[in-house]
Amino acid sequence: MRFNKNKKQDFEKRGLYVEVQNGDFGKAMRKFKKKVAEDGLLQDLRKREYYESKGTKRRKAKEAAIRRYKRQRAKDQATLGY
Repeated sequence: MRFNKNKKQDFEKRGLYVEVQNGDFGKAMRKFKKKVAEDGLLQDLRKREYYESKGTKRRKAKEAAIRRYKRQRAKDQATLGY
């Protein structure tokens, strides 16, 4: 299958990839793992592994927001002193 880089559709079909240079598979694997982590694919798969009701999603989102808020307040207090 040939990919035409001028067409956006063909490029999207390709997905994440890393080219192995000089037979250095270890380096290519590290780069690939980094790309997957940055893209959030594994996180998304873990999230979709089991069904989660709307109420549970809402509750988790609220708890995460509270954690972010508390973390930001602690950071402000450390930097600004109040």
